Amino acid sequence: MEEPSKSPLPEAFLSFLQANGIDPSIYIASDSTPRSEAEIEGIEAEIKCKLEKVNWLPGFYSLRPDILIANSKSYLDGKIYGIDAASGAAVSVLNISPGDHVLDLCAAPGAKLCMMLDLLGDSGSVTGVDVARHRLAACRTMLQKYSLGDRCRLFVADGTTFSLAPLRVDSRSRSCESSFEEKDERFREWTSRRPWKERKRAAKARETMSLQSVTTSENPELIFYGRHSGVVGLSKNKLYKTMSDLEVLSCGYDKVLVDAECTHDGSVKHIQKFENWGWTTLQRRVLDALKLLRNGFRLLKVGGLLVYSTCSLTVAQNEDIVEQFLKENASAENNLFIAALQPRISAVACFTTF
Repeated sequence: MEEPSKSPLPEAFLSFLQANGIDPSIYIASDSTPRSEAEIEGIEAEIKCKLEKVNWLPGFYSLRPDILIANSKSYLDGKIYGIDAASGAAVSVLNISPGDHVLDLCAAPGAKLCMMLDLLGDSGSVTGVDVARHRLAACRTMLQKYSLGDRCRLFVADGTTFSLAPLRVDSRSRSCESSFEEKDERFREWTSRRPWKERKRAAKARETMSLQSVTTSENPELIFYGRHSGVVGLSKNKLYKTMSDLEVLSCGYDKVLVDAECTHDGSVKHIQKFENWGWTTLQRRVLDALKLLRNGFRLLKVGGLLVYSTCSLTVAQNEDIVEQFLKENASAENNLFIAALQPRISAVACFTTF
């Protein structure tokens, strides 16, 4: 759990709050009663700290910010991992069920993916997309550490234009796949130890693009896929086949998460980082959330569920985005809108298509 700084808020941040109509008092820490359950007593004994139950988010426990878990046996064994409560809430609202095909358009740094795959179980798939290759590589490392990547694939791509279909490998969805014969090289089981020629080709391809982003004219770069993600045995033509609007209706994703990049004014930990980044960069750290939301909804199958979330308390990054999106999409049903759910979570909006 994040703990607000005991020092006064910087004038630049106070001005930002005032301009957006946000009460600065929400950044004052509040006391809560530590609780523990029998199944986590061993972890508490190991890290010598009581875990505090997050009452508004079932299954979550918080630690004091000074407690380090990286060297604990539970962490090294992959039994526990850290995730921001705001990210956990966004994933929880997705209501993931076994067999779902889930898309995360802003996947880095990876904790959300871990939680999704935990909930998914032994069927379905998760597709993680992020525009920053080095951040998505961190996702890959986390999935391997916790042995959760079996049903996941990761693409370096622009989430506003990503168009690849989920790989439905069960019999009831064979109609989603093209029937023409292909002679392309097929994907083998993924390994981090790729042949020298393949590494050379990949390095040459990366020379033509920025390490931070990709252009819309290129196929997304696949940097990881699990054994049961649907990729193994597939040809490149079939993997990179984009969906038409008609195909999306029945073959799109069951659940889509757009946890958009924002000013992070709903996260005390991120606010403190601006001391190093510089307060003038606050407004620059906003991607085109509306474009991400539009594309995520476009890839959602009929009856599917999309969650749009931010870690900002500003109307411009939440209500205004949702209002504009609903004006443009008559088929979107706004199931839920939660503003200022908790001091550390700004907004979560859920949409389904019909």
